[in-house]
This record gives sequence, structure tokens and C-alpha cells, in this order.
Amino acid sequence: MSKLPKRYTITAALPYTNGPIHIGHLAGVYVPADIYVRYLRLKNRDVAFICGSDEHGVAIDIKAKKEKKTPKQIIDHYDQIIRKSFDDFGISFDNYSRTSRKVHHKTASDIFTKLHEKSKFTIKETKQLYDPEARAFLADRFVVGKCPICQNEEAYGDQCESCGSSLNATDLISPKSKLSGSKPILKKTKHWFLPLDQYEDFIKDWILKQHKKDWKSNVYGQVKSWVDNGLQSRAVTRDLDWGIPVPVEGGEGKVLYVWFDAPIGYISSTKEWAKKKNIDWKPYWKSQDTKLVHFIGKDNIVFHCIIFPIILKNAGSYILPENVPANEFLNLEGNKISTSNNWAVWLHEFLEEFTDKQDVLRYTLTANAPETKDNDFTWKEFQTRNNSELVAIFGNFINRVMVLTHKYYEGKVPKAGSLNKIDQEVVTSLKTFPLKLEKEIEEFHFRAYSQELMNLARLGNKYLADQEPWKLINEDPERVKTIINTALQIAVSLTVLSEPLLPFTAIKMKSMLNIDLSWDEVSTFKNPLIIEGKLLRKPELLFTKIDDDMIKIQLEKLKFYT
Repeated sequence: MSKLPKRYTITAALPYTNGPIHIGHLAGVYVPADIYVRYLRLKNRDVAFICGSDEHGVAIDIKAKKEKKTPKQIIDHYDQIIRKSFDDFGISFDNYSRTSRKVHHKTASDIFTKLHEKSKFTIKETKQLYDPEARAFLADRFVVGKCPICQNEEAYGDQCESCGSSLNATDLISPKSKLSGSKPILKKTKHWFLPLDQYEDFIKDWILKQHKKDWKSNVYGQVKSWVDNGLQSRAVTRDLDWGIPVPVEGGEGKVLYVWFDAPIGYISSTKEWAKKKNIDWKPYWKSQDTKLVHFIGKDNIVFHCIIFPIILKNAGSYILPENVPANEFLNLEGNKISTSNNWAVWLHEFLEEFTDKQDVLRYTLTANAPETKDNDFTWKEFQTRNNSELVAIFGNFINRVMVLTHKYYEGKVPKAGSLNKIDQEVVTSLKTFPLKLEKEIEEFHFRAYSQELMNLARLGNKYLADQEPWKLINEDPERVKTIINTALQIAVSLTVLSEPLLPFTAIKMKSMLNIDLSWDEVSTFKNPLIIEGKLLRKPELLFTKIDDDMIKIQLEKLKFYT
């Protein structure tokens, strides 16, 4: 879009309610999405930040059978954990819904019915894997076997999580049923297929031509690989008893495929949000003045860049995503995160053990985000980012300028005198930061954004260290006023510009500095960001050091699972 959008619809991948949230989810999807949305709000943009629990995946059915519970018991339990974790961590959704709600069942059913009536599906009788011991057709995630592409022994029937390839269950080598452990057989069944091959030209024109330069290379590359290999028809129904019933004649005993139903959850969640606000949901999904952005992990690229857009195109008048900034995977201490082996840092446990370190985790995950390749989280790096950067640089600068203001001027902003050459250089540099940070965020370069923020804090630290106001307070008090006033302008800028990444810290800083400014007010900087005579509140430490013992506990916990 060349002109500024009237509104933004920002979606974050719907988490499965078969387990809690871990740091891989945060780094891949939720922290970058939240940074982007908080930035848009600071720019006073009209934005709807949409998410919700994905509650119809086969993984939930598997979990329920394993734990001898009903699927509803599973989804209710994990929805509560996930919802609270997101809230406590500061992920600022405008609406967090559930795909088990009536509004979603109706929305997904209506879209399926519309495509069925427009003859957009092909109905075929095919042979599917069947477990003779369990007497059940095996949906994708009930089958594991060797991936025919990378030879991973634990590939699922719909996707290999090792190489990211999308599969059909019948593609697997030596498939095995997860219900009984037995070897499945092939048995005839009828399903509705979405003929993706009919839309190759649409995908080529929309993504491969129009978005070659502005989409991330990993996303563009995966879509191109899919198209180059030839798109195939994909079944959008399954033989299951848990999910949204196929709403047309002949669909008895079948449900919608989770990857048909789940992305529609963005639309139903938007409807739910709009109803609460008493506004129309349609502009957020059907207006050309709306910018739609999907934040996802790399394992969801094909569904959000090929399958869901084809569904939207056929459902009528829906807009397509303008960007899908998918991240790669985050590993943990050199090994792939594994929920089944408990090799993960679970968000709800982190929040219990590090009650005031939400922003430290947000910063660490962003500074080392897997934006273009898989990256690794280590507890030592978490400690170093906190102690050497947030405490020693960011927090140190804010604390120094606040303490000096209270010590010399009883907490009131002093009046600046004439700026010398060094002051003017600092102010000129200060004015360049908002535009640099804005560019990084709008291009989804959140790692670069985090490091530019730290550079701004470094600017403040260097300025105070070089000017040494504590040595001049007696011999040149007027000069000290100018130094402290200039340092406070940096502090205010840092407060506002860091809010998307460090929201809990920004709240403290805004309270201490007694300010409430928008991004654009800081960006223009025509007048002082904080005026002389304003009374500042008492300073408090923004960050505290993490000692070796705290890190040792976390490493010991991981060793327990190996």
C-alpha cells in the first residue's frame, strides 16, 4: 500500500490448547506481534490485535485419549493457563477468543458452505489410513512415520516438523498409528478437497511477483518451493468426532480439517471483538483500506500463504494479507524445543519464578530473535542480556539522570541554557532515533529495533560520563542545568520509544518522569520533550541483577529432564 492504511488487522497464530506456551512460541510469534501492535497504538493507528485458542486440532484429541479425559476438559484447562500467561506477560490482544465458541462454529460453517455451494471443492472417495485395532480412520496427527523428504523418523501425517514439509499421511514411510501403535491399513472414505493446483497462477501473481521484495526471504522461499513443486489438492475434512461438523449433506461423521477451520478463527474472533465494541467487523476484513498482517512460525507458512488466502479469495470480498513475517525456530541450550520431552521454558513457570522479569525475557528473545534462521536461547545469555545491557546500560542511564535531578534540583526539571557543540550533536542524534526505529519496526526487523534502543541508552550514558556534571556542580551550576535537562530529553525519548518492547519498564519510566507522550510527539521533537519545572517522581531501579544461583537452578531443572 502506498498510502497510509485506515486500519490494521494484526493476527497472531492461534496456539493449540493441548499444552502451555513456551519461549519458542513467544520468540516466533507473540513478542514480535506485540511489539508491532504496541508501536501502531503509540502512533494512534486504528488496530485490532486478534488471537484465540485453537481447540479442534487432532493433538487435542490425542491428549484427551492419553489422559482419559474429554477434549473439552483438555481445552478448558489449557485455555485458562495460556490466557493467564499471555495476560501476565503483557501480550496486549484486543481479543482472545476460542474456536469452540458458537461464533466460530457458525463462521467456519458458513464459509465452508459458501465454497461448497460455489462448487469450489472436489468430493472424492480415496483410500485413507485406518487403524483396524482402534476401528478408526487416522487423522493426520494420529499417524507418525518416516518423512519421505528428510528421513525424519517422527514425521506426522500432515507435516514434518524437522524439514517443514507439508505431507499427506499416505506419503509416510512405515506409518504407525498413535492410537494403538499398530500398522494402519488403507480403507476407502469420502472427503472434500480444495484443489490448490487450480490457484497456482493466483499465488504466483500475488506473492511471487508482488511480494518478492517486501516479504521475508524465508517466507518467500518456502512459498516459491511449494509452487515450483506443483500444488496438490488437499482434503479439508477429516473422519473425526471432535471438531466442527461438516455442514453439508453427506458430511455426517466428519469434521472440518483444523487447518481449514483455525485461520477462520481470526475472523470469528474479530466478530466477537467488534460486537463488544458495538462496531462493524467487516472493514477489518473486507476493506481495501485495511492492512492485514499475520504473525506466525515457519511451520505455518503454507497454511497462511497458500491455503487460507485461497479460502478467502473464494469466500468473497475478503482482503489478503499484506505481509506474513514468519520467524524460524528457537532452540533451547543447543537442542530443539520438545514439549513431549519437557525440553522447554514454559511461560507460566517462568512468570512464577521470575515475577518481575517479563521485559527481560521480551528483550532477550527479541535481541536474539530467529528472524532469518533458527537461533538458540541459553540461560547464560538471558543473564548476560539482563546484567550487561538492561542493568548496566539502560537502567543505569535512567537511574543516574533521575538521581542527579533529585539530588541537585529536588526532582524538578532544570532550565537549559545555551547548548554547546556537544549538546547540539546529542540533540541532533536524538532526533534521528525515532525514524530509524520506526523503519526497523515497519520492516519487521525487531532485532535491529532492540539494538538501536540500546544504542540510544548508550548515547545517554556516554553523554553523562563525558560531561561529568557531578564535577561541575559547584564551579559551573548553569552548565549542569543544561546537561541534566539534555539528559532528561534523552530519557523521555527512550521511555516512549522502548514501550513496544519493554511495556512494564515503560510504565515505571513514564510514572517517574511524569509524562504521557505518543510516538509522533517524540519523533517531531520541535519543542522540549519535558519542560522545565516539571516535578519528577522518586526514582526506582528498573532492572536488578540476576545472580549465578538463579541461572544454576534453571539449568539443573533442564538436566532433570535429559
